[in-house]
Parts: sequence; structure tokens; C-alpha cells
Amino acid sequence: MDFIKRLSDELHLAPVRVEAAVRLIDEGNTIPFIARYRKEMTGALDDTELRDLSERLSYLRALGKRADEVASLIEAQGALSPELASSIREAETLAALEDLYRPYRPKRRTRASIAKERGLLPLADILWEQFPKTDPKAEAARFTGEEVPDTEAALAGAMDILAERIADDADIRGRLRKQIESSGTVVCEGDASKESVYSGYCDFSEEVRRIAGHRVLAIDRGEREEFLKVHIRVDAEKLCREIDGRVLARRPSKCGELVALAVRDAWARLLFPSLEREVRAGLTERAAKGAIRVFKENLHQLLLTPPLRGQTVMGLDPAYRTGCKIAVVDPTGKVLDTAVVYPTPPQNKKEEARRVLTGLIERHGVTVVSIGNGTASGESEQFIAELIAARPELGLSYAVVSEAGASVYSASKLAAEEFPQFDLTLRSAVSIARRLQDPLAELVKIEPKAIGVGQYQHDMPQKELSESLEGVVEDCVNAVGVDLNTASASLLGYVAGLGKAVAKNIVAYREENGVFRSRTELLKVPKLGKKAFEQCAGFLRIPGSPDVLENTGVHPESYAAARGLLAACGYDEADASGGVDLSEKMKEQGLSRLAEKLGAGEMTLADIAQELKKPGRDMRESLPAPVLRTSVLSIGDLIPGMELTGTVRNIIDFGAFVDIGVHQDGLVHISQMSNRFVRHPLDVVRVGDVVKVWVLAVDESRKRISLTMKKPENPA
Repeated sequence: MDFIKRLSDELHLAPVRVEAAVRLIDEGNTIPFIARYRKEMTGALDDTELRDLSERLSYLRALGKRADEVASLIEAQGALSPELASSIREAETLAALEDLYRPYRPKRRTRASIAKERGLLPLADILWEQFPKTDPKAEAARFTGEEVPDTEAALAGAMDILAERIADDADIRGRLRKQIESSGTVVCEGDASKESVYSGYCDFSEEVRRIAGHRVLAIDRGEREEFLKVHIRVDAEKLCREIDGRVLARRPSKCGELVALAVRDAWARLLFPSLEREVRAGLTERAAKGAIRVFKENLHQLLLTPPLRGQTVMGLDPAYRTGCKIAVVDPTGKVLDTAVVYPTPPQNKKEEARRVLTGLIERHGVTVVSIGNGTASGESEQFIAELIAARPELGLSYAVVSEAGASVYSASKLAAEEFPQFDLTLRSAVSIARRLQDPLAELVKIEPKAIGVGQYQHDMPQKELSESLEGVVEDCVNAVGVDLNTASASLLGYVAGLGKAVAKNIVAYREENGVFRSRTELLKVPKLGKKAFEQCAGFLRIPGSPDVLENTGVHPESYAAARGLLAACGYDEADASGGVDLSEKMKEQGLSRLAEKLGAGEMTLADIAQELKKPGRDMRESLPAPVLRTSVLSIGDLIPGMELTGTVRNIIDFGAFVDIGVHQDGLVHISQMSNRFVRHPLDVVRVGDVVKVWVLAVDESRKRISLTMKKPENPA
């Protein structure tokens, strides 16, 4: 298989770019490194494009390997014709390949195999020819004996062979599969009298080709939990006539009548049950891929939420009976103090809690409270809002953050190593505080699928989900860059070319030898060789280094080009320490001439100039900042038409959940996102976006809030 041509055609990329990307991947280069530092070779393919290419390359290679295996297995049976070998080589999917192999695959004993054992294959071949003058019963009489007592048994066995032959035909299977996918209907049945989240699917049907991925995943789960019965409805006779057209002779015959009966048997007993499973599996696979895509987008945006720099933050992990756990962390994330207060039911010790928190706020200069959104979050938020109103001179504000995965982190070995002196709940409070300070640095400590910005994550292929989300974290960490002298081992572990073991070695080296003074010092770290250095160096920063390039995304391999560019534009490194804009002087001299003079690519020089414009820049600073509040609304305060500002917390196939300062997030349905048609919510919003919304409806009893992003004619 010509992988380069196939990938080039499928991804609409120049073959030379695809070939370069494949070679770089095969040489062991990481996706972030290729995307950032090998742009000239790949035509500036970004992380997402490279990961898609890599994933498709793996699939095509697996397909090619399986094609070789299938060809060898069939050849060993002496049945590999040139035509079949060509079909195997040209198969575009694993499903099509397995269809070709199906007739030759070793099977358990079937009705057809038993009939063959009884010597009825020649009779089946006679019927298959469908000669008008052939008398089926007369032919069948020649095959009777001890195991085949009469002509009826002989014909029945021969028809079993024909039914299996029809069901194993790759062309027939492929055509019928497409017919079911284009004209079939998914039908769900259930007991509507039973209260369930699946009640809406008790009498549900939708065309296979139109059914949304989130509905497929919901239906699958409802079936697994035995609340729903699901099947695909098709026009069986129409599809049988489709088979007739492939196997029946044009001239009528008695043998043809028997073949037509074998067609109906093949359809009902062998083809439809198998194809129904395959089509449903295909729906589930596509739905899972779509859900993973949305999860990846959500996670990407969440991880790139701007940090809250220079703030001392109080983390509050809400609870009822066991009290709210408090942790105060300084702007660097260092824990300054902890406490437990009981402002919520059943204890309601609000005065004591107010006294304790006020003392912590004044003593440590707390400016922001980060409140977890779990149990008792609403009461805790109300308590903090009352504290702010009573003591405005404190200059305090608060934000509610997702605590998804906080309990996973707090119970982890990593958290125990980081905070051996704290119990699980206090570790969780620390995590909640740090999530507001620097979401990326804190969330990398948690398994990505536990972060809580997906849907049906437990129903997806876990290996594929984990690999996809790990890739997102890796891309985000490397896009932002990492402070080599302060980053945790968890954060360093996601830097291109490093891993958990080498990341721990870096931290150990730093603790033993002090801060890194240059990137090249990394080569002294155990198990960090030249290849790992090449991959990671550009993504690691050393703020405060006398060499300004050490605090930029400029790779050490391009330091000479960077210094040459500065000199060509009339600057030196001292000038660059505060940032220099080289764009005009580069334009005057011509980028292509500079590239030729300095021996560097034009894209590389453009990236170097961007880095020198603002050394140490954090690309997250240009994204929407977290919304800080000083007062709280309750769901009872909401009225239709009310205008609010909220933050997008999660995106799903049919809409987005928005935090509007009420304990319960509101849903903006996809139909309420714009006055124009919206194909998917991701086309309009991203996690972390600050949006203006209006209340559509409120159901207090069910704690449901419906919002719209379309301004009403008469807002409240």
C-alpha cells in the first residue's frame, strides 16, 4: 500500500509534506516538536493535523498488515486467485477486508459445514447453476444415504450451504451494509411507566443515517442497563430482492426457486443479525469518535484557561456534616495555612466560620476565594457572598471552579507525596485553590478523563480516549511552555521528549544542585540524552536567565540564527531582554533574503521574531479571564428574559452548559446559540468563553435552567 499517496489524497496534503511528516514521526520525533520546530519540512502542519495524520497512518499500516495476513491465510488454503489478491490489496477498511476473508475463515460447525460433511456440496453447486431443465428432486435423490435419509433432507442441506455462501459473499455484504446505513431506522422500546433518564427513548425511532452521536451513546447505555430494547428496522423484502438481483439467474427454474428460498434464509438467519450488529457497532464507533473529539476540544480550552497571577487564593472544599476544608496558597502555589469550618447544615456555625476565615484573609492577604462546585457548594457560595458584603474593605471576590477529579488527585500517591501532612480533604482544598491560580499546572496531576468536561466517557473505548486526551494535555503544556526551575514532575512529564521517569530525575537534580542556569545543563540529568534534549529544550523556560533566549520558545538549535537576526536588525541580546519588534526591519530586508543569509527557514525566523517581541510571554493571557464574583444569585431569583454574563463550563453535542453564578449551570441548547444554523456547538463557543445569555425558562423542582444566546425582543 502506498501510504504516502493514500494519506495525501485523504487529508488533501502535498505528498512531499506527508512524506516529511511520516519520516519525522518514524524517527521518533514528538508531535509538539514537529509542529513547532519542523514547520519548513511539513508545511506548518499543526498539532491536530499531525495527530490526525499519525492516527490514520497507524490505521493504514494495521490495514496493510492485516491484508498481508489474510492473503497468506487464503493462499495456504490454495484459494488465492489473482482477482481476490487484488481485492484484498485494494480494501479500504478493515470491515471490507474481513468481508473478503469471511468465506475462508475457520468456522465452528454450522448447518452448512455439517451438510458439506454429508457430501451435499455438489448438490448445492447444481442448484446454484439454476439450469431450467434440472429437476432438483431427481438430483437430490442421488445424494441420499445413511446420513441423508430422503430428498427433502438432501435439498435442505444443500440450501444451508447456499445460504452460507450468500451470507459470506463480500460484495453482497458490502451492498446490504450500505443499504441498511442509508435506509434503516433505529427503533427503541421500553416501559414508559418506569421513571428513568431513558424515558424519552421508550418509543423512539430515527434514521440510521441521521441519528446523533449523543443519542446513540444514550441508547447503548439504556440497552446495557436493560431499560431499552433496541433494533434496526429495514424493508427486509426490498433487501432480499437486492440479493436476488445478485444471485438469481434471469431464466426461471425450479432450482432458482430454491435459491430464492435460500436467499430469504440467509437474510433472516445469517445476514441481517450480523449486519445489524455491525451497523450498530459502526454507529457506536462514530458516536464515540465524535464524543472524544468534543471532549478533546473542551479539555484543550479548559487547560488553556488564563492563570490568575499574583493572587493569594483561599481554596474552599464545601461539605455538610464534615465541614468545609480551607487551604490558603500564596501566588506561587505554596500552602500557607489550612482550617476546617462548619458554616453549612447541620452545624450552621456561621459566626465561628466567619471569624476564622476573616482571620486567614487578613493574616495572609487573601484576595480571591476559589469554591469547589460539589456538595454544599450553593450554601458555601452564599456564605462567602455574605462575608464579602459584610466586609467590603477586604477587597475580596470569589469564583466557583469545577472540582471534578479533585478527590481522585487527593487520594493519589502523588498527592500523598506532595502533602503527607494533610488528609485527603485538605489536599482537595489545595487543589481547588491552585486550579484557579494555574489550571494547567494543577490539572495535569489528574487523569484527563476525570476532569469532567466530557460526556459518556465511561462508554467510550478507554485506550483511544486516554491516548487522545493525553495528546491534548501534551499539546497544551508544550504550547504554553514550562518553567524549568519551578515546574512539578507532573507538569514536566508532559513536555515533549520527557516522561514521568525523566521528569522525576529533573526535579531530583534540581533539588540536589539548585536551579538550572541554562538549558544545556539538562544533559547532566540522568537518562536525559541528546534525542530527549532535542525534543524538550525549546519548550522549557528559564526566567531570569542572563541569556534572553533561554526564556523564549526559541530552540537552542536556532540560537545562532536568533542572534544573527537581532544583529541584522541592529539589536543585541541586551536590547531583546525587554522585547523588540523586528517586523518592520525584517520587512525592509526581506524575509527570504534574511533566511538565506542566516541559514534558517522563513517560518523559523518568523517564529523567532514573535518570541523576541515579548520574551517569556504566556499565550493564555490573550484568552478570556475567569469571571470573579462578589454576590450570588439563587435559582429562585431567575426570571425569564433576565440578562446574565456566564462562563461556558462544558460543551456537548446538543448544547453548552453555562455557569451564571447560580449553583446549577444553565443549558444553552444548540438551537438557542445563534439566529443562523449551527452544525455543532463548538462552531460557536469554547470552554472558558465568557458569554452573554438570557433566561428562557426555570424549573426549580428539577433544578433545570434553560438559557439562550439570542437576545429576546423584550428582555426583562
